Amino acid sequence: MARQGADFANEQAAVARGLVPVCGIDEAGRGPWAGPVVAAAVILAPGNIPDGLADSKTLSKQRREALFAKLSQSATIGVGRADVDEIDAFNILGATMLAMARAVADLDIPPNHALVDGNRPPDLPCGVECLVKGDARCLSIAAASIVAKVSRDREMAALAERFPGFGWERNAGYGTAEHQAALARLGPNQMHRRSFAPIRKLLQHPVSG
Repeated sequence: MARQGADFANEQAAVARGLVPVCGIDEAGRGPWAGPVVAAAVILAPGNIPDGLADSKTLSKQRREALFAKLSQSATIGVGRADVDEIDAFNILGATMLAMARAVADLDIPPNHALVDGNRPPDLPCGVECLVKGDARCLSIAAASIVAKVSRDREMAALAERFPGFGWERNAGYGTAEHQAALARLGPNQMHRRSFAPIRKLLQHPVSG
């Protein structure tokens, strides 16, 4: 049965081919100027799927947190991350693939098949099926999008306490007006992605006294 546009059809098709268990994979944090990229891999329990799973970007923070709590009780979850140094070394795509592989490795149960949001498959020890806009079409990927987003937002809120003034507890490191104003005032710190053009430009022309 479809739920807000996402359904369990892709998972059921894999199961019908004997590919059990099936995980969904998605990431959060490809676009921000600061902080890690975080990926999640989620194996849903077919008889215990929370209602309302959808692309995390379409959900309120409160709804994401509530679904994250339900998924933590009902699903098998793995989380992986790639830090700022890895993003700068491997570029954001390479770091995202690394985070996804780490998320799968973090699962208590190794999957036999992975459904991945997007069109680029990470290097995994199982079959991989890419689904463009998968977070809006596939329940397992929608679940992974929620877990990745909540996990990363919590990490950025913690980093905001270590590096105050940038508003990361609100903007999660994205290039908002608040973040840009803080960069102009404070300059970049070690949590900023130096390979990203706006940060690279600031480093070439540092903030004066």
